[in-house]
Amino acid sequence: MSRLAEKVAVITGGAGGIGIATGKRFSSEGARVLLVDLDEKALADACAEIGGNAVSYLVADVTQADDNARMVETATERYGGVDIFLANAGIEGDVTSLLDYDESRFDQVMAVNVKGPFLGLRAAVPAMRLRGGGSIIITSSIAGVRGAPSLAPYATSKHAVIGLMRSAAKEFAAEGIRVNTVNPSPVHTRMMRSIEEGIRPDDPEAAQQLMAANIPMQRYAEAEDIANIMLFLASDESRFMTGATYFADGGNTA
Repeated sequence: MSRLAEKVAVITGGAGGIGIATGKRFSSEGARVLLVDLDEKALADACAEIGGNAVSYLVADVTQADDNARMVETATERYGGVDIFLANAGIEGDVTSLLDYDESRFDQVMAVNVKGPFLGLRAAVPAMRLRGGGSIIITSSIAGVRGAPSLAPYATSKHAVIGLMRSAAKEFAAEGIRVNTVNPSPVHTRMMRSIEEGIRPDDPEAAQQLMAANIPMQRYAEAEDIANIMLFLASDESRFMTGATYFADGGNTA
């Protein structure tokens, strides 16, 4: 139970389902964890759910460079540095035809889902250099490798972070800083409830059943399924793995 002993992890989107599940896994394996999100009450509740005295939170906006710098500064002040950065904050945007998509909403999706990880990497890499290396994990999606009708901006953003990941992985590999993405299929989280309601406002349960039926394993992922892969990528067990996409999709992209 010490795969992340003495390591410091920063998790954006820390008050969401995947953020909380991963915070639990990291903490249970010895990491000191900083959860970052916009909602202070949700963050406080997430810390209480994870428990222990090695988890804390910071209210910050991932689309702002100063907040990303403050995130790293806070982790350094509280825990001594940054070894693991999970760029997990994300929004789904609207479920509608790209012909009807509001331009300002498109900009918001790009700002959170693409600019956020970009700014996070810029802030985290210098701190990791001081520690002799580290692991950066970006939450992408199966929508990052294929089209998603009615979710074009979301799919575009999740394609984009794969390009960011591959570029950063090559740039920083010689310094011992690894960069990978995790690409889930639908997960039982708030985001999927929103997408289901967007697809079938009259019957979101039917939308869920249809999407689950198209997954070979015939179910959504649980947040813990995603957290387990993130734990592996955060740990030294994956020390020779960088620049890759890791799918947790029940066979969806097979």
